[in-house]
Amino acid sequence: MKDILFFDKMLTPKIITFVYWLGLIAVVITSLREMFSDYGSFLNGIGMLIGGLIAVRIWSELLIVLFKINDNLQDIADKK
Repeated sequence: MKDILFFDKMLTPKIITFVYWLGLIAVVITSLREMFSDYGSFLNGIGMLIGGLIAVRIWSELLIVLFKINDNLQDIADKK
C-alpha cells in the first residue's frame, strides 16, 4: 500500500489492462449491432470489428510501453 501511496509503484498499468478488456467488449458489441441493424451493413460491422480490435490493442500497448520505459529508467536511476 505504501508503494502506491508514495508513487513507488505504478497503479495505471493495472487500470490499462481493465480498460483494454472493456474496450474489447465495447468493440464487439458495437460491431455486432452494426452487422445486424437495419441501418448498417454486415461488411461494415466486420471491418469495424477487425479495425476496432486492432486499434484497442495498439492503444493499450503504447500506453504500457510508456510505463515500461518509466520502470527501466527507475532501475537505471536506482543503480547509480
